[in-house]
Amino acid sequence: MFNNKNTMEEHELLRIVDVEYLHDYTMELEFSNGEHRIVDFRPLLTGKSREPLLKLENFIQFGLTDWTLEWYNGVDFAPEYLYEKGKAA
Repeated sequence: MFNNKNTMEEHELLRIVDVEYLHDYTMELEFSNGEHRIVDFRPLLTGKSREPLLKLENFIQFGLTDWTLEWYNGVDFAPEYLYEKGKAA
């Protein structure tokens, strides 16, 4: 018989629970696992939908949803992607 020892916690999705804008295109993100990561968004702002965020006055127009950051124009990033791209704070 197959014995699955995984706990529910291992299957929970990673979420962003808090954000602090630091400077330029850099933010400190707190994730649902309790870890904090510093993310430089500048290299991530590629593609037509993200291009408007290259203007700093547009970049700072973001909000925290139930699971990630979202910008005024609907752009968002998967929390797992930002976690991987970030550096430990």
